Amino acid sequence: MAERLIFPDAYAAADLLTFSGRASRAGDGAVHLRAARGTLAVAAVPLVRQGLLDPTPTIMGMRTLPVDPELECDLVVEGVTLQTEPGRPSAVLLPETAVEPPLWARADVPRSGWTDGGELDAAALASRGQWGMSAVAHALPIDPGDQMVHTVRGQVWSEPDEDLLGFPRGVAFVALSLGFLGADTERARVRHNGRWTRVSLRRGHVLWRGPAHLGMTDVRPTRAAASR
Repeated sequence: MAERLIFPDAYAAADLLTFSGRASRAGDGAVHLRAARGTLAVAAVPLVRQGLLDPTPTIMGMRTLPVDPELECDLVVEGVTLQTEPGRPSAVLLPETAVEPPLWARADVPRSGWTDGGELDAAALASRGQWGMSAVAHALPIDPGDQMVHTVRGQVWSEPDEDLLGFPRGVAFVALSLGFLGADTERARVRHNGRWTRVSLRRGHVLWRGPAHLGMTDVRPTRAAASR
């Protein structure tokens, strides 16, 4: 794979490192890098579902950056491994090896065909994200185990929130944790494509696919149906 990512300036390179650093502190720490035709799409999932009965929604954050037009790549790396090249602040060195792409990185996110779904206040995203973080902190006991932390986070962030158009509250968490929220006066654009929803802000996009059914389906009276 390519040894480095070349950006038009040091600001774009620093932007990637800021994003990857935030991603490393939330979710699984993996960062998906896809570059083609002068654009780098970088994605991470601060929230990811683990298992059939896990209520935690898998919610992705994505940001696009200008990059060397001749560069093409599609790989997943650990966010903490990215760093600028010494003496060349507009270049980001890649690790010697990539990691096995997790399921979320293999999702076929639509690139076209999105339809308008209205708008959402950035202030509401910030408010509900901060409320959720406080709710998680207050619900956890002293010295909780990893499973307890995941369970509580799943319960808080999976809940539909009326202030967020009924979207799972985790949408606010992803926008907040990845640094997508700037001015409170911004209006986020909402778009839909089948089961996919995208909330777009100037600093990035929040995407998820749902709703997904959890648990087992209702029991049906098969004997009665068979006797007909």
